[in-house]
Amino acid sequence: MTVVLNEASRARLLASLEEAYPNEGGGFLVGTRQGEQVVIEDVLPIPNVFEEAEQFHRYAMTPQNWATMEDKADSMGLALVGYYHSHPDSPAIPSEYDRVHALPHFVYLIASVVQARAVSLFAYELVDDRSTFKELPLVSAS
Repeated sequence: MTVVLNEASRARLLASLEEAYPNEGGGFLVGTRQGEQVVIEDVLPIPNVFEEAEQFHRYAMTPQNWATMEDKADSMGLALVGYYHSHPDSPAIPSEYDRVHALPHFVYLIASVVQARAVSLFAYELVDDRSTFKELPLVSAS
């Protein structure tokens, strides 16, 4: 599986995560699955609603956010294909918390944001037995 992310969406995604710093930021990825590719057409930032004292290392959204964004993706002729979030001042690799809360068949983009600047972005997918994530190729599109 390869993840394709256009430059405009990549810029919006990273800007939203840099703005959330020093806390975690995140949101949904909307697009399509085309064979062995997930094509991300847009990103939908969602405010972090985790307990304020924990937002530096945890991110959450409400069930209402999920429903609203699913409707928005439908209205765009797209689907929710994944989720993105930041790891402030930490590597862009999934944590145990990420694994426990991950959904199968979703793409996860994780960015490392250091001193309010995104320094890396990686794509992952939860393996079928939910034991770990596998890294996916992340390619740019114009």
